[in-house]
Amino acid sequence: MVRKHPVLPLLIGVCATGVYLSTLGIKAAQQPPAPQAPQGQPGEPGQPGRARRGGRAGFVRGGPQNQTPNPADVQAMSAVLPAKAAVKPKQPRRVLVLGKCAGYVTSSIPLAAKMVELFGQKTGAWSTDIAYDSNVINADNLKKYDVVFLDSTTGAFLDDPNDQAVTDARRKALLDFVRGGKGLVGLHGAVDSYHTMGGRGRAGDQAAPAGPAGTWPEFNKMIGGFFKYHWSNLHCTVKIDDPKNPINAAFKGQPYEILDETYTYAQDSWSRENLHVLTSIDYSKMSDEDKAKEPAATKRTDGDYGISWIRREGKGRVFYEAHGHMESVFAIGPWVEHVMAGIQYAAGDLKADDSPSVKPRKQ
Repeated sequence: MVRKHPVLPLLIGVCATGVYLSTLGIKAAQQPPAPQAPQGQPGEPGQPGRARRGGRAGFVRGGPQNQTPNPADVQAMSAVLPAKAAVKPKQPRRVLVLGKCAGYVTSSIPLAAKMVELFGQKTGAWSTDIAYDSNVINADNLKKYDVVFLDSTTGAFLDDPNDQAVTDARRKALLDFVRGGKGLVGLHGAVDSYHTMGGRGRAGDQAAPAGPAGTWPEFNKMIGGFFKYHWSNLHCTVKIDDPKNPINAAFKGQPYEILDETYTYAQDSWSRENLHVLTSIDYSKMSDEDKAKEPAATKRTDGDYGISWIRREGKGRVFYEAHGHMESVFAIGPWVEHVMAGIQYAAGDLKADDSPSVKPRKQ
């Protein structure tokens, strides 16, 4: 079921946050508070899981997801929403935010949905529908939309375990939607979808090789890769790979520092030959201690970890941003502006160079 939200008055003021962009002059007014643990225990249905030693919380199956963001987080996010869109829409746009998870449930999902909705209301860039049921992904319903926003969807989020025909129809509808000229946006957990975890898998994974493997290759390539490991609460430096790209305009060409859960991707699933990379981790500034946390057996050999990117899929456009796990990230103005510009790119309103960062090698 798709639900529409009434206009929420924008709240004034910025809460102190544990995430900051020091090079952009944005800092917390006081010492950042310690990150709060989400409610519920690892793997408890309907509750956010927590990272644990040796891996991540198991798949969350069954139970309702929280659909209401914390008012304080909405206040902090509302205070940094850009006053206007990057460009004027060519026509009225409509965005469908899908927050359905079949795996790990990130607590910031409803806050991300509210961010998209409030920005559209504030700037007129688009109207927003929010859904937590994958039934909305069907050929007829998608005709109404310009962009599908995958809000930290995880696991086999489109699949119906009891009806393969429904699963096939949903998958085809999403692929056809993008390839036919529409847009797809993925936030954080959207790449934690349709893959196994190999020998250290999560509950419900089938036997797989030592490393992770994709289970829906067309989606894995379209979104840009799939999850392998994450650094939890990592304070890292993000570099701007394409300073001239309009989606990166908010960063003014300057690297920034961020505290969040940061993903790594299976080496054979993520490549600059498939993507136009916008931002990535400055691996040279990461401590040896943090580098050593990535499991050696599946560690990337190139030290290359993208954070945001774009790519063409048929006639359509894809934008992905890896951060957005912690609610405090949504109080960073330039980061929010970056994501909003990515949505406008996916909608076809903001033109940007989306050619692969590295020329693909001839087969």
